[in-house]
Amino acid sequence: MVIKIGGKWDELMKEEFEKLYFKRLSLFINNEYETHEVYPPLSMLFKAFEKCDVDDVKVVILGQDPYHGLGQANGLCFSVGVGISIPPSLVNIFKEINNDVGISAQTNGNLESWADQGVLLLNSTLTVRSSQAGSHQKKGWEEFTDAVIQKLSERKSGLVYLLWGAYAQKKGNILDPTKNLILKSVHPSPLSAYKGFFGNGHFYKTNIYLKNQGQKAIEW
Repeated sequence: MVIKIGGKWDELMKEEFEKLYFKRLSLFINNEYETHEVYPPLSMLFKAFEKCDVDDVKVVILGQDPYHGLGQANGLCFSVGVGISIPPSLVNIFKEINNDVGISAQTNGNLESWADQGVLLLNSTLTVRSSQAGSHQKKGWEEFTDAVIQKLSERKSGLVYLLWGAYAQKKGNILDPTKNLILKSVHPSPLSAYKGFFGNGHFYKTNIYLKNQGQKAIEW
């Protein structure tokens, strides 16, 4: 597995690349791609970083695992490629955007336009076997993405972190609420969206905060 993720991320994360856990992770992932169907495609593995360099990050959305269905995962959390059926959680995200800021939902589930505007769409685990949800958990990815969040929080302030669901909220425990806006709610999954995701106002609150920081709002 190539351990160059692009832009200034390589400099920021270079110490992690040399650690034993990451070397073991690299061997494991390389073998998985050679012997199993793994998502996202290898070319999209670090897409979240490639589309949103360190200096460009304004908002961080934390996911858990990539989608494990054929053609779904594209390297950005909650996102799917053009032409792929929009997953239920993303349908609910689009519903909340419509209710919150009055923007009609886009007709596809590709969130690259968000990444291009400075939204880091980061899954905790960056890979998964086809049809085997959670199959690459506890292999080292979580330690790596924890380090991403830690180093990003040390380097930058004035970011917005959107933490949806208990998993994301736990992963965000290292964040400093005095120098960032940290917004929490239940997950947008159909199992929980009606328990507090709908009506959380996160998209409006994000843009107000960014404007107050002298930054351009996100066009959701």
